[in-house]
Amino acid sequence: MHHNKSSEDYLETILILSRKLPVVRSIDIAEEMNFSKASVSVAMKHLRENACIEVSKAGFITLTEKGMKIASGVYERHQLLSQWLISLGVDPKTAVQDACEMEHNISDESFEAMKKFIHKFCPLSE
Repeated sequence: MHHNKSSEDYLETILILSRKLPVVRSIDIAEEMNFSKASVSVAMKHLRENACIEVSKAGFITLTEKGMKIASGVYERHQLLSQWLISLGVDPKTAVQDACEMEHNISDESFEAMKKFIHKFCPLSE
Protein backbone atom coordinates (compact mmCIF):
# COMPACT_ATOMS: atom_id res chain seq x y z
CA MET A 1 0.00 0.00 0.00
CA HIS A 2 2.03 2.96 -1.24
CA HIS A 3 0.55 6.42 -1.61
CA ASN A 4 2.21 9.73 -2.12
CA LYS A 5 3.52 11.64 0.88
CA SER A 6 1.07 14.49 0.38
CA SER A 7 -1.99 12.24 0.39
CA GLU A 8 -0.71 10.40 3.45
CA ASP A 9 -0.10 13.71 5.27
CA TYR A 10 -3.63 14.90 4.48
CA LEU A 11 -5.19 11.64 5.64
CA GLU A 12 -3.14 11.65 8.83
CA THR A 13 -4.18 15.26 9.50
CA ILE A 14 -7.87 14.39 8.97
CA LEU A 15 -7.48 11.51 11.45
CA ILE A 16 -5.82 13.74 14.07
CA LEU A 17 -8.39 16.53 13.62
CA SER A 18 -11.28 14.05 13.81
CA ARG A 19 -10.06 13.10 17.28
CA LYS A 20 -9.98 16.75 18.40
CA LEU A 21 -12.96 18.32 16.65
CA PRO A 22 -16.65 17.43 16.38
CA VAL A 23 -16.41 17.74 12.56
CA VAL A 24 -13.53 18.23 10.12
CA ARG A 25 -13.78 20.80 7.35
CA SER A 26 -11.34 21.91 4.63
CA ILE A 27 -10.65 25.13 6.54
CA ASP A 28 -9.60 23.11 9.60
CA ILE A 29 -7.16 21.11 7.48
CA ALA A 30 -5.80 24.27 5.83
CA GLU A 31 -5.21 25.89 9.23
CA GLU A 32 -3.65 22.75 10.76
CA MET A 33 -1.27 22.18 7.84
CA ASN A 34 -0.70 25.87 7.09
CA PHE A 35 -1.79 25.40 3.47
CA SER A 36 -4.06 27.55 1.31
CA LYS A 37 -7.74 26.66 1.08
CA ALA A 38 -7.26 26.16 -2.68
CA SER A 39 -4.50 23.57 -2.16
CA VAL A 40 -6.63 21.71 0.37
CA SER A 41 -9.63 21.80 -1.96
CA VAL A 42 -7.62 20.18 -4.79
CA ALA A 43 -6.26 17.54 -2.39
CA MET A 44 -9.74 16.75 -1.02
CA LYS A 45 -11.04 16.27 -4.59
CA HIS A 46 -8.17 13.83 -5.24
CA LEU A 47 -8.77 11.93 -1.98
CA ARG A 48 -12.52 11.76 -2.69
CA GLU A 49 -11.87 10.42 -6.22
CA ASN A 50 -9.61 7.76 -4.70
CA ALA A 51 -12.31 6.73 -2.20
CA CYS A 52 -10.23 7.79 0.82
CA ILE A 53 -12.68 10.39 2.13
CA GLU A 54 -16.34 11.32 1.94
CA VAL A 55 -17.53 14.91 2.00
CA SER A 56 -21.05 15.68 3.19
CA LYS A 57 -23.26 18.36 1.63
CA ALA A 58 -22.35 20.54 4.62
CA GLY A 59 -18.66 20.11 3.81
CA PHE A 60 -17.81 17.74 6.65
CA ILE A 61 -14.95 15.40 5.78
CA THR A 62 -14.79 11.83 7.03
CA LEU A 63 -12.34 9.06 6.28
CA THR A 64 -13.62 6.01 4.43
CA GLU A 65 -12.48 2.56 5.55
CA LYS A 66 -9.68 2.78 2.97
CA GLY A 67 -8.70 6.29 4.13
CA MET A 68 -8.78 5.23 7.78
CA LYS A 69 -6.50 2.28 7.08
CA ILE A 70 -3.92 4.51 5.37
CA ALA A 71 -4.20 7.30 7.98
CA SER A 72 -3.92 4.90 10.91
CA GLY A 73 -0.83 3.27 9.43
CA VAL A 74 0.91 6.59 8.84
CA TYR A 75 -0.09 7.84 12.30
CA GLU A 76 1.24 4.67 13.96
CA ARG A 77 4.55 5.02 12.13
CA HIS A 78 4.78 8.69 13.05
CA GLN A 79 4.08 8.06 16.74
CA LEU A 80 6.45 5.10 17.07
CA LEU A 81 9.31 6.69 15.14
CA SER A 82 8.96 10.02 17.00
CA GLN A 83 8.93 8.36 20.42
CA TRP A 84 11.85 6.11 19.51
CA LEU A 85 13.99 9.01 18.27
CA ILE A 86 13.17 11.04 21.40
CA SER A 87 14.11 8.04 23.56
CA LEU A 88 17.47 7.97 21.77
CA GLY A 89 18.05 11.57 22.87
CA VAL A 90 17.00 13.38 19.69
CA ASP A 91 15.47 16.81 20.29
CA PRO A 92 11.65 16.35 20.21
CA LYS A 93 11.13 18.92 17.43
CA THR A 94 13.80 17.26 15.27
CA ALA A 95 12.47 13.80 16.12
CA VAL A 96 8.96 14.73 14.95
CA GLN A 97 10.30 16.26 11.70
CA ASP A 98 12.52 13.24 11.01
CA ALA A 99 9.72 10.80 11.84
CA CYS A 100 7.50 12.65 9.36
CA GLU A 101 10.04 12.00 6.60
CA MET A 102 10.77 8.42 7.66
CA GLU A 103 7.12 7.37 7.97
CA HIS A 104 6.60 7.81 4.23
CA ASN A 105 9.76 6.12 3.01
CA ILE A 106 10.17 3.01 5.12
CA SER A 107 8.85 -0.29 3.77
CA ASP A 108 6.16 -2.18 5.66
CA GLU A 109 8.64 -5.01 6.23
CA SER A 110 11.30 -2.74 7.75
CA PHE A 111 8.76 -0.87 9.87
CA GLU A 112 7.32 -4.09 11.28
CA ALA A 113 10.84 -5.33 12.12
CA MET A 114 11.67 -1.99 13.81
CA LYS A 115 8.38 -2.05 15.70
CA LYS A 116 9.05 -5.56 16.98
CA PHE A 117 12.59 -4.61 18.04
CA ILE A 118 11.52 -1.35 19.70
CA HIS A 119 8.71 -3.01 21.65
CA LYS A 120 11.04 -5.78 22.80
CA PHE A 121 14.17 -3.81 23.67
CA CYS A 122 13.16 -0.15 24.00
CA PRO A 123 10.02 0.19 26.11
CA LEU A 124 8.51 3.52 25.10
CA SER A 125 6.09 5.56 27.09
CA GLU A 126 2.83 5.39 25.15
